[in-house]
Amino acid sequence: MSSFQLLLDGFAAALTLTNLMYALIGVTLGTLVGVLPGIGPAMTVALLLPITFTVPVASAFIMFAGIYYGGMYGGSTTSILLNTPGESASMITALEGNKMARRGRAAQALATAAIGSFVAGTIATALLVVAAPAVAAFAISFGPADYFALAVLAFTAVSSVLSRSIVRGLASLGLGLVIGLIGIDQQTGQARLTMGIPQLLDGIDVVIVAVGLFALGEALYVASRLRHAPPEVVRVGWTWMGRSDWRRSWRPWLRGTALGFPFGALPGGGAEIPTFLSYTAEKRLARGVAREEYGKGAIEGVAGPEAANNASAAGTLVPLLTLGLPTSATAAILLAAFQQYGLQPGPQLFDSQPALVWGMIASLFIGNAMLLVLNLPLAPLWARVLRVPRPYLYAGIVLFAALGVYALNGTAVDLFILYVLGLLGYAMRRFGLPVAPAVIGMILGPMAEIQLRRALAIGAGDVSVLVSSPISIVLLVLAALALLTPLLRRLAARRGLAPAVPGQEEE
Repeated sequence: MSSFQLLLDGFAAALTLTNLMYALIGVTLGTLVGVLPGIGPAMTVALLLPITFTVPVASAFIMFAGIYYGGMYGGSTTSILLNTPGESASMITALEGNKMARRGRAAQALATAAIGSFVAGTIATALLVVAAPAVAAFAISFGPADYFALAVLAFTAVSSVLSRSIVRGLASLGLGLVIGLIGIDQQTGQARLTMGIPQLLDGIDVVIVAVGLFALGEALYVASRLRHAPPEVVRVGWTWMGRSDWRRSWRPWLRGTALGFPFGALPGGGAEIPTFLSYTAEKRLARGVAREEYGKGAIEGVAGPEAANNASAAGTLVPLLTLGLPTSATAAILLAAFQQYGLQPGPQLFDSQPALVWGMIASLFIGNAMLLVLNLPLAPLWARVLRVPRPYLYAGIVLFAALGVYALNGTAVDLFILYVLGLLGYAMRRFGLPVAPAVIGMILGPMAEIQLRRALAIGAGDVSVLVSSPISIVLLVLAALALLTPLLRRLAARRGLAPAVPGQEEE
C-alpha cells in the first residue's frame, strides 16, 4: 500500500470525533504549559506524560503529537513577550522578537511566529510522510552490530552537540547508562544495582526518570533563582500582519523549513543549530529597511528561526519512528511513552501498527491547523497566563509531577526515586551538565547492551564483528567525527586558525 493511501487511512482514524477531541486537548495543554516561562517542549511532554495512561493507545499518541507541537508553539510566546526562552532553540527568537514587542509590534511578532510555525510544520510533516517509509525499509537490513553502532552514534552526537563541553556531555550520558542498568539482567537473570529493594527489580520506570530529571529538576532549579516580582509582560492586541510583514516573512519561513527538517532528522542535530543558521542567513540576506532593523526588531529574525525550530520538530520523528532513535530530549520522552505502552519504534512498527503510526502522522497536520486557530486569536489570553505568580507555578509543577508518578504503581518508592532524580536534575543544571544525554542514555542504554551482546554472540566473542558490515563502519566513523570535531575546532581556534563554535567552549 502506498504512503499516500496509508496517510488517508491515518486521516480516517484521526478525524473521528474522539481523536479530534484528544488532539484539541493535546494542543491546548501543550500550548498552555509551553507558554509558561522556563518550560520548554521536553518538560511539557514529560509533565503531561502520566495523564495519558488511561487513554487508548492511538488516542494517546494523537494527544502527544498535539502536546509536542503545542509546546513548540508556546515557547515563542515567552521569548517574544518576556525575553525568557523556554528552551535553547527559542533563544534566537528572543533576539529580535522581544525587541519587536518593545517597539509596539508584539502582535506582528507573535503572528509571524505562529504562521511560520504552521507553514514549517505542515511542509515538514509532508516530508516526514515521504521520508519515513524509505528509512524504515532501509532499516530492515540492520543487524545487531548495526544497531549497536547506531546507538553509539546517538550517544556521541547528543553528548557533544547538546552540551557546552564533551566531558560534561559524556558524564551526563554515563549517569543515564547507570540508571538504565538498574534491574534484572535480561540474559543472566541477575539483579543489578537494586540495593536489595524489590521495587527496583524491574528497573526504574522511564516516566519517573523523564519527569524527575526534566520537570522536577527544572522546577527546583528555576525556583532556586526565583524573583518574587511579577514578570513584566508586553501588552498584546489582536495578532495580525500587514502586507509588508507578509512580504518580508514568507521567504524566511521557507528557508527556515529547508534548514530545520534535515537537522532535526540527524542524531544530535536538534533545533539549536538550524535556528542559529537561519538567523545568520536572514541577517546576511537582509536588504534596505530589514538590514537597518536587525538588532532593533527585524521580523525576518523571528520568522526564519521559528520556522526552523518547528521543522526540526517534525524531522526528529523520522529517526524516532523508523529506527527507534531519539535525536532530542523531547524525542527521548516520546520514546519513553511508546515503551510505556509496550511498543518499540522501528521498521517493524510500520508493519505491526500502521493505524497507530499513520494516525499519529495525520494528526500532526490536524494539530498544526488547530494550533494556528488557537494561537492567533488567543495570544492576549496566553499573555495573561504569563502573569501567574512563579511560586504558585512551580509548586503546582512539583505537586502535579508527584501525583502523576504515584498514579503509576501507587508506591512510596516511586515518589522517593522521583525526588532523588529531581535533586539530581537540579544538581546537573547547577553544575552545567546537560540533562538530555542522561535521558537518552537511560532509554537507549539497555537496547545498546542487548544488541552488543547479540553481536558478540554471533561472532563467538570476536569484537571484529562490530565492524563487519559497511553500515556499522559508517555509523562508527560518524560517531568518532561527532566526538572529535568539537575538539579539533577548539584546538584550531586556540591556534588562531578558525573561530570557536558558539556554545562549545568550556566554562
